[in-house]
Amino acid sequence: MEEMMNVLGTTVDEMQYIVVKLGDEKYGIDISYVDNIVRMQRMTRVPKSQPYFVGVINLRGEVVPIMSLRKRFGLEDDVYGGATRIIIIRLEDQSMIGFIVDEVQEVVNLDPRTIEKPAFKLDEENASFLAGIGKQREELISLLDINAVIEEKKEI
Repeated sequence: MEEMMNVLGTTVDEMQYIVVKLGDEKYGIDISYVDNIVRMQRMTRVPKSQPYFVGVINLRGEVVPIMSLRKRFGLEDDVYGGATRIIIIRLEDQSMIGFIVDEVQEVVNLDPRTIEKPAFKLDEENASFLAGIGKQREELISLLDINAVIEEKKEI
């Protein structure tokens, strides 16, 4: 049986990810969540929010909270440059959130059979952010679990 092609020319069983960089690491974000990619802009700080929430922006009349993925992952602080972007994610409940990334690189098509679950023991909090590891040519891309990244752990 022939593989069916969708409108974008990829086979139906492939998944598309936007590859972004944080430092030297590459991360993949499932393209089905991506609403928009915007340049860095002035943010309004929100008092007493989590340290990784850096503020909010007004995007087409909607207030969108912005999260620093670097701070969320426990990496060094953001350094904004010309390639810095905000990836606007639309969640299943139609709300939006923005992720600050160092650079947006490309869109890749990954066959789900080439995506592996991490088979090694990571510290539990950071490991929960990964949906898997994708292989693109000779490179490995850490695929993010968007829901785990935005989910708040309730502490008592």
